[in-house]
Amino acid sequence: MADASDNPLAPKQQEDETDVHFEPVIKLTEQVEIKTLEEDEDVIFKMRAKLFRFDNSANEWKERGTGDVRLLQHKETKKVRLVMRRDKTLKVCANHIIASGMHLQPNVGSDRSWVWKVTADYAENPPTAETLAIRFANSENALEFKKHFERAQKANAGEPVPDNEEKEANREENVEEKRHEEEKETATAAEKE
Repeated sequence: MADASDNPLAPKQQEDETDVHFEPVIKLTEQVEIKTLEEDEDVIFKMRAKLFRFDNSANEWKERGTGDVRLLQHKETKKVRLVMRRDKTLKVCANHIIASGMHLQPNVGSDRSWVWKVTADYAENPPTAETLAIRFANSENALEFKKHFERAQKANAGEPVPDNEEKEANREENVEEKRHEEEKETATAAEKE
């Protein structure tokens, strides 16, 4: 049987590997500050979801993106808006004020999604009127979103939000945080085993 070194078509093995290292031509030392225009706002709700928009011309739902939907309240004006960015690209897929005229309606056939109409969504340029649908991982998350959405509508309309609703919302947020911590601890313990 012929040896691989006898075959002229066989790839030749290099005996010593060389470590190639290139120095950068320009060293980047200056940090660039990126403004998201969300610096003057507080996050009052944040949860992972998938957003869809209804395309009237095709008569079908089209996916807008998956990421964290957030309700942001401006520190000075106290107005609340909904902002959602796609996961990896962070491109805005929803950006609109929560108006009192918006009505969350359950999506047909699902207890974990909501549908509402927006007169001006600023995710696209120019702003467009859209019918949006949002889907959550489970029905509890969907109900939590609805509760915060309706509280934001009251806040934007200038209606006072009763203290017991705030206390209840804060208590439920703490329960949710504890549940997430317990899930992480359980996952960590399972990985160690």
